[in-house]
Amino acid sequence: MTARVLVVDDVPANVKLLEARLSAEYFDVVTAMNGTEALAICDKAECDIVLLDVMMPDMDGFEVCRRIKANKKTHHIPVVMVTALDSPSDRVKGLSAGADDFLTKPVSDVALIARVRSLSRLKLMTDELRMRALTSREIGIQDPDHQALAEAGQFGRVLIIDDRRSTAERLQTMLSSKQKAEIETNPSEAVFHAAEGNFELLIVSLALENYDALRLCSQLRSLERTRNVPVLAICDSEDNARMIRGLEIGVNDYLMRPVDANELHARARTQIRKKRYADRLRDNVQQSIEMAITDGLTGLYNRRYMESHLGSLLEQAGARGKPLTIMVLDIDFFKSINDTYGHDAGDDVLREFAVRIRKSIRGIDLACRLGGEEFVIVMPETDMAVATIVAERLRRRIASEAFNITQGAKAIDVTISIGIATLDTADDTPSTILKRADQALYRAKRDGRNRVVADAA
Repeated sequence: MTARVLVVDDVPANVKLLEARLSAEYFDVVTAMNGTEALAICDKAECDIVLLDVMMPDMDGFEVCRRIKANKKTHHIPVVMVTALDSPSDRVKGLSAGADDFLTKPVSDVALIARVRSLSRLKLMTDELRMRALTSREIGIQDPDHQALAEAGQFGRVLIIDDRRSTAERLQTMLSSKQKAEIETNPSEAVFHAAEGNFELLIVSLALENYDALRLCSQLRSLERTRNVPVLAICDSEDNARMIRGLEIGVNDYLMRPVDANELHARARTQIRKKRYADRLRDNVQQSIEMAITDGLTGLYNRRYMESHLGSLLEQAGARGKPLTIMVLDIDFFKSINDTYGHDAGDDVLREFAVRIRKSIRGIDLACRLGGEEFVIVMPETDMAVATIVAERLRRRIASEAFNITQGAKAIDVTISIGIATLDTADDTPSTILKRADQALYRAKRDGRNRVVADAA
């Protein structure tokens, strides 16, 4: 999908010029003549990136940017200041207001398009994460947008990659009051250092003497463990073409030499804030996925996951000619535990039972809570004889050690009954094999409980 760019300027000629340049590169363009219009467009989620003039009469660009970044609904929209102001103090003021970058008038077409493309890619990726995280809020997971507004972007782990130690040490000193910076002077080792260090920002000199800095940036982007770590390039004024190429291959931001300490701090904070926000979005998505497939009380997989995954395991076993065995487990007289000691005690027993199950099975085995006090263990590449040994060992482990309840104030004896069934024919389905294991469980309970019964089919 083409990114939609909002151009904000009170001078119609400037608006038309930027609109023509962006439209020629197939961006959708919307325009606003003042800050109030711009805020309304952002609030309605009608743009992916904002090109914002600084000098406007009703509300200057700094204030518009501050309001965009202070709004929970719009803080993630990239903002690029387009201005004639070009002193480090002006850039720092804009970056402190939340701007993602500055473009100085007259704006170079190549720099404009490269920057808009780079930030648009980032916005589209963030939008996808935000959309996936919507369900997280609905099920009670903490809202990352709320945290993002309070994030200061400080005390992040930063790796400075520069083969001139004196230059790297100057950058490290500049950052030392607000960030935790390390130095790597060997570009050949930089990718490994970056991958192992859990960094939140990588600062790369484009003037490496014996290594192609853009190739290094490309390697950092292609590696799984550094793909989402922002890269801030340090370049000389004559490196403009290389800087633009860097933006195309995934560099997030750049800083021209001589480096101003305040601007370095501001750009580092901006990138670290973005990294932390994206990490929170990913964590929320992962947490919501886990909540969808796991049982909240025991942490085992839930019935939904078991039913969807069991079919794949059966197909795999049939195709490979390997055995597969299923156990259905039930805690004996569980209702009487709830009736005698209360439901909190029953929950204590279920949690501890899940812990003991995990300790008794292999990593490839699938342990699920069907519901109530009933559980299932799926054991790939396991025949009936081995499964029976495992089941007996688990049954003895449950019966031999009392379960603590009410925060350890009491301990009660618990036993389980287990029914086992194995994959018999190519026609077996999840429902048929589960039914046979359930019937074996019924016989175990009928014959006195606290026992293992194997399906006789």
